[in-house]
Amino acid sequence: MATPQPALAHPALADYRIADTSNLLTPALLIYPEIVRANIAATIRVLGGDANRWRPHVKTSKLGCVMRELTAQGVVNVKCATTLELITAAEAGATDLLVAYPMMGANAQRVIALAAQMPDNRVSALVENAAQIAAWANSNISLFIDVNGGLDRTGINQDRIAEIIELAHAIEAAGLVFRGLHYYDGHMSKHADLATREVMAHQGYDQLMQLVAGLNSAGLIVEELVTSGTPAFPCAVSYAPFKDAPFVHRVSPGTVVYGDCTTTRQLPESYGYRPAALVLATVVSHPAPHRITCDAGHKAVSADAGVPTCNVIGHHDYAPHKPSEEHLPIDLRATASVPALGEQLYLVPRHVCPTVNNFNHALLVADGKVTGLENVTARGREVPIQPTSD
Repeated sequence: MATPQPALAHPALADYRIADTSNLLTPALLIYPEIVRANIAATIRVLGGDANRWRPHVKTSKLGCVMRELTAQGVVNVKCATTLELITAAEAGATDLLVAYPMMGANAQRVIALAAQMPDNRVSALVENAAQIAAWANSNISLFIDVNGGLDRTGINQDRIAEIIELAHAIEAAGLVFRGLHYYDGHMSKHADLATREVMAHQGYDQLMQLVAGLNSAGLIVEELVTSGTPAFPCAVSYAPFKDAPFVHRVSPGTVVYGDCTTTRQLPESYGYRPAALVLATVVSHPAPHRITCDAGHKAVSADAGVPTCNVIGHHDYAPHKPSEEHLPIDLRATASVPALGEQLYLVPRHVCPTVNNFNHALLVADGKVTGLENVTARGREVPIQPTSD
C-alpha cells in the first residue's frame, strides 16, 4: 500500500468538477482563474496590502494570462529562471525583472539582447563571484549578489562578508549597478513545524542584516533584498527588521499563485489559499483488487517531490502509488468505492511548478464549465540557437 495522500484543508470536489468532460482529452491541465485571482489577492493581503513587496517567481505561473493577472493586481516585480519566462513576463506587463538563475555564455548574451529590446523595463541578473561580472560588461543589466543562506545550491556563503563587499565594489568598478542581495532559503522546507522554521529562518535573516550593515559601512547601498520562497514566506512576513529596513525587502513565493499539496502543509490555513491548478485524469485500468490506474504518470503530474505525487480530490481513501511515465497506479482502501473505467479524477499535484511545465495547453475552468484554452506560454525554453545579426 502506498503512503496515504497528504490531506488538504479546503478542496471539495463540487468546487472543481466540470459538468461535461465528454470531449476532453486527458490528462489535461485545468486552471481556475477565479481561484488564481483570489490567491494573488491573498498574498498581497498577507503583505499588508503592498503588492510592491512581492517579487513572485514566475516559473510557477508559466501562462501569460496568469502573469497578466499578477500585473493587473499591481505585482510588476518578478523573478524568473529562463529567457522564455523573461519574455512572457515582460509581455504581460512586468516592469522589473530579475533573472534569478546563473546565466553564462550565450545565455547571458541573450538576456542582454532581450533587455536592450525593452529599454523601459529594468532587468537584473545574479553573480556570485568576480569572474561572472565580465559577462554583463557594457550592458544595462543591474546585478544582485546571490547569497547562499544554507541551501548550498548557488551563491556565496553569507558569512563571507568581506568577499561580498569586495564583489559589490567590483560590480560598481565595472560600471554596472549593484542592485542588492538575492537570498533563497528553500531549505527551510525541511522544518515541518512553522514555529521551528521561523526560528531558523530568522537566524539567517539576522546574518543578512549584519551583511547589509557591512555593505553600508563600506559605502555600498543595498537597494533591494530578495528573500523567501514559499516555505519561508511566513517567516519573512513575521521578521520585524524587514519592515523598517533601509532597503526594499521583497519576498518571492511563486507556488502560492496555484497552490499544491506541499503549499497546503507549509502555509497557515488563515492565509486562505486554495488549489487553482489541477490535472484531470481518467481511470484506464483495474489491474488488481483495491487498485486502479489512471493516465496521469510523471509526464503529467511531476514526481520530483516524491510519492505520492498528488491528492485525489474527494477521495481521501485513495493513495496514489509510484507512477511510471504514463500510468499512475492508485491503491484503494478496502472500504473505498471503485471508480468505473472511464471515470475521471481531479488531481492536486504535490509540486505544481514542474507539473504545469509538463503541458502545452491549459483549460480554463469556471462555474463547472471550460471557458477557455490557453497556451502554457513559458513552457520549456527558447530555441537554443538564436539568429545573429551577421
